[in-house]
Amino acid sequence: MRTYERTHPWLTFDVDLRRAPAKLWIMLGECQSKCEHISWAPLLPETQKRLHQLYLAKGSLATTAIEGNTLSEKEVLLHLEKKLKLPPSKKYLAQEVQNIVDACNEILAKVETGEELHLSSEGTEAFNRQALRDLELDNDVMPGEIRRHSVGVSRYKAPPHKDCDFLLAKLCDWLNGPTFAPAGSTRIVSAVIKAVLAHLYLAWIHPFGDGNGRTARLVEFQILISSGVPAPAAHLLSNHYNLTRTEYYRQLDKASRSGGDVVSFLLYGVQGFLDGLRNQLDELRSQQWQVVWRDYVWRSFRERRSPSDERRRQLVFALSRSADPVPLSKLDELDPRLTKAYAGRTSKTLSRDVNALVSMGLVVKSKGKVRARKEAILGFLPVGTTAHETWREVMGEGDREKE
Repeated sequence: MRTYERTHPWLTFDVDLRRAPAKLWIMLGECQSKCEHISWAPLLPETQKRLHQLYLAKGSLATTAIEGNTLSEKEVLLHLEKKLKLPPSKKYLAQEVQNIVDACNEILAKVETGEELHLSSEGTEAFNRQALRDLELDNDVMPGEIRRHSVGVSRYKAPPHKDCDFLLAKLCDWLNGPTFAPAGSTRIVSAVIKAVLAHLYLAWIHPFGDGNGRTARLVEFQILISSGVPAPAAHLLSNHYNLTRTEYYRQLDKASRSGGDVVSFLLYGVQGFLDGLRNQLDELRSQQWQVVWRDYVWRSFRERRSPSDERRRQLVFALSRSADPVPLSKLDELDPRLTKAYAGRTSKTLSRDVNALVSMGLVVKSKGKVRARKEAILGFLPVGTTAHETWREVMGEGDREKE
């Protein structure tokens, strides 16, 4: 008997989900569906680039922030653009983030070339080496090498260091084995379960002297990205753990104290992943809605090219950037171009323009206020759904994208 079997009996490398609540399977099915929707969402190249950078920043920051990195999301985005300037005392913060960015990009590059990625002790050690690269560490921490001393986090004491080599190898064999082999069309479902449990077990084993959390999140990212999860979505679990840090540590502790019952931690992780997917899909839907709406407005004015038509088109686009109806008297203040277009004209001109746009089906006027009729391009809203409220929910409060 190895020492860990006596001190950490919950490290069973086994999972029985036959009694897992229906909620878990429903959420996992929705995760798979939403990942597929995100994968096939048509986006403009500049939007793709922006969202990729945004979620890379969120994911790399979350991976390091949960272990103490204090950079903001804005600072990480500036760092990715090579525009961040930090004093010498804070440069290590950028290095921590860059290490994760480089590791994620390396994983992406391997997947894009068709390389089949399997988990291994050597690969996990390489992740730890990347996560700790060029950082100042305690003398007993060797990047990429199994620890040779006892460690603990809060009241949790990790397994004996003499068992770590064995435990890491056993974990990789388990994760690569038949337990997590995808069945038919459930590849992403299997990957999400596998990623969450890989993270949990690496947190339990704590095989390295430092950077265990970062290493676990890189393993998690590799599992998701190599299983068909779109790149922006593959960062969502890390972001969830960071945003719910107190609950994250509570769930880790609860899982070990329950004798290795992983269902609660799975529910916590999958719920956070699903919430992130929903938000991400809303953002993609918002982008698509704006593109289709712009095209619809331009087509509506295709045969209308007079100065008054130009003014009315500008008015529609200005209204499209407002989440709420705008008083008729404030319409010419929505945009500097509108202010200039209506300068020296009477309120009757503005009223005529609004009525013309109402006739074209592009705006709605009610109780002295006007809004863009963006729901006009939604063909299949559920019966009884308030179209304008749906638009506000999807577009968000006060969308400000320029037309």
